[in-house]
Amino acid sequence: MPRLPGTRREADAILALVPKSRRLSMTDFAANRENLLTGDLPRYRLLHIASHGLVDNERPELSSLLVSRFDAKGQPREGVVGLPDIFNLQLSAELVVLSACKTGLGTFVRGEGLVGLTRGFMYAGASQIVVSLWSISDQSTARLMTHFYRALLRDKRPPAAALRQAQLDMRRESRYRHPFFWAPFQVHGQWSPANSD
Repeated sequence: MPRLPGTRREADAILALVPKSRRLSMTDFAANRENLLTGDLPRYRLLHIASHGLVDNERPELSSLLVSRFDAKGQPREGVVGLPDIFNLQLSAELVVLSACKTGLGTFVRGEGLVGLTRGFMYAGASQIVVSLWSISDQSTARLMTHFYRALLRDKRPPAAALRQAQLDMRRESRYRHPFFWAPFQVHGQWSPANSD
């Protein structure tokens, strides 16, 4: 899997909008499986994951997110966060954003419905989730997410309205006017007016 340099710019732009006392940043080697599964994530109301998304259409239970596969000393480590891992998270997040390829896809399983990353995070406790429907561009997604978080955090818009505003902003930029760059993301779940403070 290729490195995603845009994810660092994406993280820096988002973190600039959040007071230091109210944020947790896990980038580079800290963006690892252990921190994601055993860290302080349950206490945060907003969770943003920028990584590779891997969808398995044949066996949807094998769908996963790919995080750092090396430690700071260059030693390999497990870098796959699978759907079973996600189902076992205990989140209290009002919003989870999966800034990765195809995170909104899944497979319809008779008697179960659509099985994929969206379902895993909703089951783990997320009220809403932003996911993508196709392979995304690292650079344009960093730009889209910057617009999205400005609308969400600075302008205090609900996630669906913030995403719409980000998409409109992207359409105005000649470089990113094509729907490929701004249309892959959608919002799932229920946003409560109580969450808009």
